[in-house]
Formats: sequence, structure tokens, C-alpha cells
Amino acid sequence: MSKPLIGIMVYRNGLKFSEPGYFRELTRAGARLGADAFLFSPADVDLKRRQIRGFTAGPDGSWKSKLYAWPQVVIDRHRRPGDHYMKLRTSSLFRYANNRFTNKWRITRLFLKEPTLARWMPETVEYSGTNLNSMLEKHSLLYIKPGNGTGGSSIVRVNRLSSGYEVLGRSRRLTKSRTRLATPVQLKRWLDVWTVKERIHDGIFMIQQGLDLSLVEGRVTDARLLIQKTDSGEWDVTGMGMRVGAPGSSTSNLHGGGKAASFESVVARRFGAEKAASIRQECHDLAFAVVKVIESQFGSMMEFGLDIGIDTEGRVWLIEVNPKPGRDLFKSIGNGSLYRTAVERPIRYAMHLANAQSART
Repeated sequence: MSKPLIGIMVYRNGLKFSEPGYFRELTRAGARLGADAFLFSPADVDLKRRQIRGFTAGPDGSWKSKLYAWPQVVIDRHRRPGDHYMKLRTSSLFRYANNRFTNKWRITRLFLKEPTLARWMPETVEYSGTNLNSMLEKHSLLYIKPGNGTGGSSIVRVNRLSSGYEVLGRSRRLTKSRTRLATPVQLKRWLDVWTVKERIHDGIFMIQQGLDLSLVEGRVTDARLLIQKTDSGEWDVTGMGMRVGAPGSSTSNLHGGGKAASFESVVARRFGAEKAASIRQECHDLAFAVVKVIESQFGSMMEFGLDIGIDTEGRVWLIEVNPKPGRDLFKSIGNGSLYRTAVERPIRYAMHLANAQSART
């Protein structure tokens, strides 16, 4: 029986890949698990010959390339939009392990309307002057974030004080901006400039209810949960860890200066072991509810990273859902076996799909 042939569609510029460390691990996981797994970009596809120029990591980490036959299954890990990518992605040329998803604003609107998820959703509205005034009246802390952003960039935190508003932003280039503004009019004027300058591909900005996530004093903390399909095609929570933001940062993102920590070291220390176990179970319940809603709207998926807020009262909130999540958090907290599982599961699931397809033909 021939090995399953798994393609992994990525962004490539020469021999520079967008996530080189993870991609090396993926191709090596394929070899270890008995599949031929290779990377390719949309430009590597030869439709006439029905071949693909694919890349794998050699023993020394260098990239090796050769021509491959048409893959049985493709994992979409391409993160940069573009006409060439979208033309390929919207075609029926490949069978994908993960269906197309949507942007943050559209998925947030879907979740807000979904009764099974409503209790976990912070209030969120589209950015406008009217909505800003309304949200300022209801909440002392707000986040203004792009509806199609990623990685914690272009986000502004607005904290209402007795003397006005404290504003902390982080641009697409991760440059921090901090200012104090006295009135709602001044705040709106500042935000109007920010939302134009930081707009991503003509997308909208949204205003989200701020949460007190300072489980570690003076720092924003949140949980990152990874839920993935197994080699039998069932959803399973692979693991969860915490991100502790840098002092004074508006977000917890690791590349913005945040640090990784285990769930127990943050949540159990704050609330005790019994309540921490209850919070962990609620996070799992949330994850399974989220993927059920997503698949009902978008079809079969493969994995998601959930950013989950746990406020100082122990209440669980859904912050964000990422269809192409990272997994370095597990490596950063020293759990090598969990990281290995997180890397292998996409390959195992793709092999499951390929083997099921072979059995039908």
C-alpha cells in the first residue's frame, strides 16, 4: 500500500517560509508517521502536468525540493491573502483538510447570535461614533480591534478614568502608542485616525467590552486552548496554556513581550485547585460548542486555537478563534510531548482522510 500523499499549502518567498520551524516539524512528522508530506505554495502548482514542486526539511534543516504527484489531501496553512492563493483555494482542485473560514468580525457576529455561545461572548459592536459613546457609557474598559486582524496587532485599549481616558495601542509594526485624552470627542478623533491608519485591506474595526484579565497583578493574561481532529476524525482538546502579557501591555501575545505559563501555575494559584478544575472544564465545553457551531456553518474543519479570557472573578469569556493556530506555547512551557502531539495531529487527520478516500476507490 502506498504512503498517503499530503500537501501543505504555505506562503513561500524563495526558500523563506512563513513558519519555518513549524513547517520543518510538520514534514518530519509526516515521514515519522508513514506519509509523504510536503510544503508547496500556490505558485508551485503545475496544472497542465498535474504536478507540484514540493519542499521538505532535510536532516540538517535545509530545504529539499522535488516534483510530487497530486496530493490526496491538502492542509491549508497559507496566511497571506492574494489573488493567486484565493483562486486556488476557491477551486475544486484539491481536497482540503480544513474548509475556508471567515474573518473575526463575521465570526463574532455569528457567535453573538448563537444561543449556545452567548454566555461566553463579550459585548461587541462595529466601530462608529454612536457605538463608541454607547459602549463608553456601559463599560470602563474597551478594546478597539480590527475585524480581520491577527497576532494582536492594531489593537487599542481604552481605560475610562475619572480624569478622562487612558489609551494604549499597538500598531501593525508592534509599535506602542500611549496617550491620555480628556473628553469623548478627543478620544473619537484619536481613534478615527488610528482606525484609518491601521485598517487592514479595507476591513472594519470593532469595539469589544473590556475584561479584567489581570490574574497576575498588573498584567493581561489569557488562556490559549488548542482543539484538533484526531486520527479517527473526532474533536479532542489537545492542551491549554496561559499567556501572561508584558507589564503595561494591552495584550498577552508572546511576540509582543508576553510569557508562557502553565494553566495550573496561573489559574490554580489564583482560584485554588477545585475552582481551577471547574474553569478548565468550562473552557473545554466552550471549545466543543464553538467547533460545533463553526462546522454547522462552514463544513468540516481540522483545528482551532481559542483565546479564552478568565476574568478576576473566574468567569470564562471567548476572545478569539484562530483557524491556523500556533502551538509554540506548549514548547515554551516545557511540555515537549504535548507540542509533539499538537504537531502530529494535523498530519494524522490528513492521513485519516487520505486512507478513507483510498478505501472508497
